[in-house]
Amino acid sequence: MATEKIPALALDKEGQGKRALITGIRGFTGRYLAAQLSEAGYTVFGTVLPGEEADHVNTFPVDLRDSAAVAELVARVAPDVVAHLAGIAFVAATDAALFYEVNLIGTRHLLAALAALARPPQAVLLASSANVYGNTGREHIDESTPPAPANDYAVSKLAMEHMAHLWQDKLPITIARPFNYTGVGQELNFLLPKIVDHFRRQAPAIELGNLAIARDFSDVRMVAQAYRRLLAVAPAGQTVNVCSGQAYALETVLDMMSRIAGYPIQVAVNPAFVRQNDVLRLSGSNDKLLRIVGTLDIPPLDQTLRWMYSA
Repeated sequence: MATEKIPALALDKEGQGKRALITGIRGFTGRYLAAQLSEAGYTVFGTVLPGEEADHVNTFPVDLRDSAAVAELVARVAPDVVAHLAGIAFVAATDAALFYEVNLIGTRHLLAALAALARPPQAVLLASSANVYGNTGREHIDESTPPAPANDYAVSKLAMEHMAHLWQDKLPITIARPFNYTGVGQELNFLLPKIVDHFRRQAPAIELGNLAIARDFSDVRMVAQAYRRLLAVAPAGQTVNVCSGQAYALETVLDMMSRIAGYPIQVAVNPAFVRQNDVLRLSGSNDKLLRIVGTLDIPPLDQTLRWMYSA
């Protein structure tokens, strides 16, 4: 079991001479991870959605549901490390079939293509989700917590994890279970960007869903740093939480933003935003992550919100 901390190595030498493939490179997390890997010396390649302009020589439009296209892309890039971030990530998306077509079948296409390479990659990171834990009732969720997914998104991610185990003897796969995270550039249909945007616009009121939820909110810059280090260490066969280790109630987030913006906002609960089987509390343990990768820069939530508010 590989749980050694990342070896002492200059950041710009970490990926020297190596090729990194990021699926979903133009997504929220992909942009930050691409910057991290480039800084570490990797030559970075990435996939975007079909129809999106490939504005960089190393960027390729690929539909993960097209196995032939995925295989062609993988053979062309021949990556040393792979971060699989592409997927349907918005829990409230209405087309449930897409969760399974992209998150499960699309991932299988990628793993099959990687396993067919003459020289398989040194590390494959699959981004799952802490949503697989569901409503556990535990104060802090570690990786030994039995999964209990409560929505199609979470079920598709857990199914992806189980499917990935079929490839463990062929590929050095690490599964990351990120808890909620946010930052500059996240779409406004996610909770914290929506709240920050309302305060930035000096809106007098905001409509939200379940006010009883509490989430372990991390900064996307920390998540990208954690992913980069997991690719360097390559703890094959491991499942690792990626989180701050502290949960914040929604009311606490609103209080923070009131102080940052200098005014209180009127909050109304819109029943349309209350999801059935909503996970009430997600608070993760990052002990295993820190044992593997060492110290991470974990900004407090207040600092992340200020960054987003002033962007």
